[in-house]
Amino acid sequence: MASIQKRPNGSWRARYRDAAGREHATHRATKREAQRWLDEQTASIVSGTYVDPRAGGVTLRAYYADWGARQLWETNTRQAMELALRQCPFADQPIKTVKRSDVELWVKALTVAGLAPLTVHQRVDNIRRILRSAVRDRIIAADPTAGVVLPRKRRREARMTIPSTEDVGALYAAAEDWFKPFVALCAFAGLRFGEANGVQLGDVDFLRRTLDVRRQVQRIAPHPLEIRGPKYGSERTVHLADGLLQILSGHIETVGVYGTDRWLLVGREDGPAWPRSLQYAWDKTARAAGLGTGNAKSGTTDVTPHQLRHFYASGLIAAGCDVVTVQRALGHASADITLRVYAHLWPDGNDRTRKAADDLLRTSLAVPADRVRTGLVATTA
Repeated sequence: MASIQKRPNGSWRARYRDAAGREHATHRATKREAQRWLDEQTASIVSGTYVDPRAGGVTLRAYYADWGARQLWETNTRQAMELALRQCPFADQPIKTVKRSDVELWVKALTVAGLAPLTVHQRVDNIRRILRSAVRDRIIAADPTAGVVLPRKRRREARMTIPSTEDVGALYAAAEDWFKPFVALCAFAGLRFGEANGVQLGDVDFLRRTLDVRRQVQRIAPHPLEIRGPKYGSERTVHLADGLLQILSGHIETVGVYGTDRWLLVGREDGPAWPRSLQYAWDKTARAAGLGTGNAKSGTTDVTPHQLRHFYASGLIAAGCDVVTVQRALGHASADITLRVYAHLWPDGNDRTRKAADDLLRTSLAVPADRVRTGLVATTA
């Protein structure tokens, strides 16, 4: 129901009722302006884009409190969302008043404060998730973060550091006996930090030479230790190298397993190893291997546990494994994720052309590759 009436003061009052029966009205100077406003509201109702003008009065923080409570998030995801909200300068103002310029000022402030471009992207993306949900809930008509320019991230290949085989060998040699399986599982099976900590004896099939990745161990203060499924539901079976099986069997024989669940890494109170204990052991190992201070928080560590996962992936790619094989080994949710992370490691057309030409040359001239590179190719008169 909608109507337009002239008021005693000469203005025109347009009003309508929404689907919930609530009345909305405005006063305009002319009948034409009142009719235009009424047409816009009617069109939005018909098209399904209608937003209750009073709904956007809720603050961003209040909306998040209701929306976030319904989300099936893991602890670290929820903490990341709440951190972004704490740093958001417009969290306590009504959502409908948040403008694109507010977001741009926030991005500028984060950048000036020295946050890395990747961190700025993460903060804004988390706030964007809240605002886009508000759009879907018809709280606001549009997302004010749309089109905001964010600082340019470094190319993935520039950000990624892959340890050398010498580095990995030094780490393994420097690790204490009880800690060696952790280094080996990260470097030669591509397990994440929490996944390596979550390995139990029953996960290893020595006959089939496989490891079932079924769980991860996490602790994000102040929460207690959590044992849950791998990240993004990436349960998988990893095919183990014979050498890694020998490392694991040697560990079981000399060090043993722990607790009723037979944890591979030494824990306490019949449970898995405490993540902080593993980080301390990693720091100590990195220092002993001559790879920096081993203090990841200070940014001076030359190698981190996650870089061993990159080391494993790069080895699979160098050996000629296809995208799907690498995806399954790493437990990525899709091959797209694998390509986004490691596409720069796969050989391109130029690499294949160069290798094919080199094979042709060596076959035709029957000379070693080092002689070709140094120009010592025999010629005939």
